[in-house]
Amino acid sequence: MTSDCDLLEKALAGDEESFTALYHLRQGCVYRFALHMSGCRSVAEEVTQEVFLAIIRETGGFDPRRGSLTAYLYGIARNHVLRCLERDRFYVPIGEEPDGDVAQWTAAVDTLGDLTRGETIDSVRQAVLALPANFREVVVLCDLHEMSYVEAAAALGCAVGTVRSRLHRARGMLLEKLKATKRALA
Repeated sequence: MTSDCDLLEKALAGDEESFTALYHLRQGCVYRFALHMSGCRSVAEEVTQEVFLAIIRETGGFDPRRGSLTAYLYGIARNHVLRCLERDRFYVPIGEEPDGDVAQWTAAVDTLGDLTRGETIDSVRQAVLALPANFREVVVLCDLHEMSYVEAAAALGCAVGTVRSRLHRARGMLLEKLKATKRALA
């Protein structure tokens, strides 16, 4: 099996098959990260494309001594998501339900148990999306994508201690949001 670094090196040398292999190997995790961060499929698709275009444009950007290629990809994705969120925050969709893409995340439910589980999952997703971006990104990376603190710190360009403290604070904020949601439903 060829490593990410080998695929990237060959892709940057002009090997189209290596770039395609790298894309197929890593585009899913980049897309899911962008979707969790933005709550919008169109933003996730745009960010995924931009990440892989950035690899082609910025041929010397990746340094394996600073972290894994996956962490590097998450770092690029993070920057693009934040730019998209900043750009789109002034626009209000006309004729669409708010968070329409997020509502589609929850699968169709058949039984009361499935319905309850679906509502809980949707509540958690909504709570994650409601977090400020700097807290949301550590939850997405560490809890949803199961990255280590070191990998998350490399992706975010900050210290490991910062990741730990943000994650601790974000989990507390999530707990409060979920408690408030539960009280509102009771």
